[in-house]
Amino acid sequence: MADAAPADSRGGRGERGERGERGGRGGFGRGRGRGRGGRGRGRGRRDDGEQAWTPVTKLGRLVRDGKIKSIEQVYLFSLPIKEYQIVDIFLPKLKDEVMKITPVQKQTRAGQRTRFKAFVAIGDSDGHVGLGVKCAKEVASAIRGAIILAKLSVIPVRRGYWGSKLGEPHTVPSKVTGKCGSVTCRIVPAPRGTGIVAAPTPKKILSLAGISDCYTTSRGSTKTLGNFVKAAFIAIGNTYSFLTPDLWAETVFTKDPYQEFTDYLAKAAEKKTKF
Repeated sequence: MADAAPADSRGGRGERGERGERGGRGGFGRGRGRGRGGRGRGRGRRDDGEQAWTPVTKLGRLVRDGKIKSIEQVYLFSLPIKEYQIVDIFLPKLKDEVMKITPVQKQTRAGQRTRFKAFVAIGDSDGHVGLGVKCAKEVASAIRGAIILAKLSVIPVRRGYWGSKLGEPHTVPSKVTGKCGSVTCRIVPAPRGTGIVAAPTPKKILSLAGISDCYTTSRGSTKTLGNFVKAAFIAIGNTYSFLTPDLWAETVFTKDPYQEFTDYLAKAAEKKTKF
């Protein structure tokens, strides 16, 4: 019996050792391994939560429930888009292009704080284009934020013809100009087959907008790429800033979506308050 007591005590330690192997720390039952595993599972659940979009704006609820069918209806009533998932639903074929990533610095008492500024253009090559600028501590975070801001700033692009109206619209409807800082960018219609005659910076954003033929001219400090790409984006946005005779038809005014679906939005708000 005297020999049995030490055997039992070793057996108890052995059980603790087995627990330690499960927990990740030998000899101790509650180890860091179990905690790390829990954090890993938590990350997985968070990713699943990001996929399930819960809108927080009226426009988001109407889009998710299929009350608004196209993004043109949003543009018609000038409704502000506050959630980038709305653009993802309407324009699933968007492509993004990183225009430039530049480091910027701020002088502090402890020295210099460096962050990264990203310029990202986004478009579907079919009449929609956006531009986003974001500054963050890391390059990946700056690009991610710039893509979201570019989706929120997506605008429609009006296209037209040079000469006869045959086939699909291929160029800008008229001469348009955009200015940012000292940079001025002018876009001129061109015959079909000309291509985009432009510097590399505006050429990327024009191709994302769906314009296949045009001439461009620019002046100012075009080496400042941020202002150059903003000037080109403003010029593209100016295609819808004026009326031409083909748009002189009488406008039939209808209710905006918030007024048309006001009862539906009120019911959705009531359900939310109940829960």
